[in-house]
Amino acid sequence: MAATAAALALGGLAGPSAAPAAAATTPYPNLTPTPPMGWNNWSYYGCDISEETVLANARALVSSGLAAKGYDTVTTDDCWMTHTRDADGNLVPDPTRFPHGMAYVGEQLHAMGLKFGIYEDAGTATCGGYPGSYGHIKQDADLFAKWKVDYLKLDGCNVPVPTGQSADDVYHKIYGDMSQALLDTGRPIVYSVSAPAYFEGEKDWHHVISWSAEVGNLWREGADVAMESSSARGKWASIKYNYGYNVPLADLQSPGRWNDPDFLLAGQSRITGDEIRSQMSLWSVMAAPLISSTDLTKASPEALDVLGNKDVIAVDQDAKGLQGRIVQQGDGYDVLSKPLANGDRAVALFNSSDEAQTITTTAAKAGLPAGSSYLLKDLWSKRTTQTTGTIAANVPAHATVLYRVHAGTAHRVQPATAITWTRTGGEGASSTWKVALADHGPTGLTGAQLRISAPEGWRLSTSKVSLGKVRPGGSATATITAKGPDAEPGTTVTTLTATARYRAGGAGDGSVSGRASIVTEVPYPSLDAAFNNVGVTNEAAPPAEGNYTTGNFDGGGDSYSAQALAAAGVTPGAKVSKDGVTWT
Repeated sequence: MAATAAALALGGLAGPSAAPAAAATTPYPNLTPTPPMGWNNWSYYGCDISEETVLANARALVSSGLAAKGYDTVTTDDCWMTHTRDADGNLVPDPTRFPHGMAYVGEQLHAMGLKFGIYEDAGTATCGGYPGSYGHIKQDADLFAKWKVDYLKLDGCNVPVPTGQSADDVYHKIYGDMSQALLDTGRPIVYSVSAPAYFEGEKDWHHVISWSAEVGNLWREGADVAMESSSARGKWASIKYNYGYNVPLADLQSPGRWNDPDFLLAGQSRITGDEIRSQMSLWSVMAAPLISSTDLTKASPEALDVLGNKDVIAVDQDAKGLQGRIVQQGDGYDVLSKPLANGDRAVALFNSSDEAQTITTTAAKAGLPAGSSYLLKDLWSKRTTQTTGTIAANVPAHATVLYRVHAGTAHRVQPATAITWTRTGGEGASSTWKVALADHGPTGLTGAQLRISAPEGWRLSTSKVSLGKVRPGGSATATITAKGPDAEPGTTVTTLTATARYRAGGAGDGSVSGRASIVTEVPYPSLDAAFNNVGVTNEAAPPAEGNYTTGNFDGGGDSYSAQALAAAGVTPGAKVSKDGVTWT
């Protein structure tokens, strides 16, 4: 949970001392040489947590095999305690939510071979309104050590900033005090610092991150990722936003000290497979903590496969411990490269746009040594191909292709190929395209055939084209005309797919596919029609059954809930007036 320091500061309140003293000078030990991995309840459950919820997800980490792959820390976020401390000033677990206490939760997690994480706040109150550690730092650190906590996430809501003092200095003092208090307990507790999130975009932001790297092991440096109740568009926008503020911070990260752009959303509703693979790929290339926040007891096989992809996890957990950087950018895409311990590079082709596109870079731009041959392992398809230097792929909207690139050669490996769609004419649902099959490998292609497919109701000038031979480093093209039915009002995205099949010498038969996106935008005939296309949803439905948010008509596809409409006395077909606008 994060907001700006100014918005959350309680100016004028007296703290433990009238002015901030020097922060702890003892460097915090490097307790997490690779980015932390685990589970946290907040993004999915918020305050709706309990002992059973936490332990059920812990058991799912173990039974799914995710714990064995590194997801070993289970953290209970805000709202685990009562609203007041006891007579001795100690934090008190909520007796209804956690009837056996937090030490019991830790015991159960440790018995499963997992680590115990807990949340607190550096201010007078947590973001949820529960007691903060302000004025009780040593007492809380000692209590957490007594409970055998292994990981502390210290948030930064409601930190008092007295008149005449800077927020930077005050936060530094408080977070430094907790750092020293944790050290004094003698228990190794991984320390997650949330202070930078309260300075995001401000002049002191980078400075706060720099001292966070001294007092702790990782730091939340920006806005929270979207909650489970967010719309589909809101979740994707949140992933892109958090990626966007994290990716430029590579200079502030070092091995064992980690930038943290927040939780992984794989397993949540209203988010596509391409989107969760993108987040997992980008977080891994950025050496970010991999902390799941979903209901793992109900997670789909696809979500578990994404979280559990060993090759992608290996990129994140690589021993070199460096954050990847953007090495190339274009219209709606980024190319990132991360150096790996064995000399390989992880190269991500990230399509942030709403349309499929072919992204092309080179081994040289990615930082690979000069050479004539490179092996590309696609870490999602598991397919390995060989290139003479060009790294390219047709990438669907919101998707990321992640390669592990090795300088070298291998026998009987398919050449790297890619399909590119280029629109050459037409508009709307009627368009003409040049479709190119490129060979980026050392082996030529023979007998190349191109097949084109479109959704039902669309007409193609041809569905099959013979391309014949394609020389190494060359390409062959075909011209395709597509015409679709009249689009419905609103924005419609139609996908055309080209699949090439060919023979590549001793490597045998190969294939590659690529997509084109046709976007049509048809105005609604009236304001009534525009608003009336938004569905009514049910707040009481569980998340797996659909979007139960109350919607704001901001273009995100949100809906009004049946409960909100009923409370307003609205019935189907009624006229609704809001902010000077009336619709049905």
